[in-house]
Amino acid sequence: MHIKKGDTVIVIAGKDKGKKGKVLSANPKTDRIIVENVNMATKHQKPSMKVQQGGRIHKEAPIHVSNVLYYDAKAKAGTRLASKVLENGQKVRVSVKTGEVID
Repeated sequence: MHIKKGDTVIVIAGKDKGKKGKVLSANPKTDRIIVENVNMATKHQKPSMKVQQGGRIHKEAPIHVSNVLYYDAKAKAGTRLASKVLENGQKVRVSVKTGEVID
């Protein structure tokens, strides 16, 4: 999975198409990620000792990684990512659009 926690992504499919957000968590086993303020779901919370106030809570639901693209700030657009091995043997992610090293 090319997308990691902390990356900024743009949604390319679904009801939230066009929205940008930061990846809060990534689950490589299921190929799903949770993006900030994307795919919001309503959860009905019952009052408990932890949560004194019950009611409806809006929470991010997981979205499939194929529905997002890495957002390149320099290109100001979504871009695919490729893997590249540097001369020192380090494996890094590279933007396909600009060719710049991501990390």
